Amino acid sequence: MTLPKFILGDHSDHPNAIYVIHTEFPRFIINLENDELEWLEDFDQQDEKELKSEAENAVQQATSFYDSEVAKYKNE
Repeated sequence: MTLPKFILGDHSDHPNAIYVIHTEFPRFIINLENDELEWLEDFDQQDEKELKSEAENAVQQATSFYDSEVAKYKNE
């Protein structure tokens, strides 16, 4: 199965939270309500430098993905 790079998620126990799941390295879930990140990877110190750059870019892409998806719903 090929997964999309980003997946939107929600949960009835957290009605105000909107989650974006990033399925490629570095995999994470971001809660757009409070920008909390949950990493789905284990990192060592060597990875940290590269991770900072990639993570910042991926979080920006996740936010842009969400904005794009919401715009599609508004235009329907």
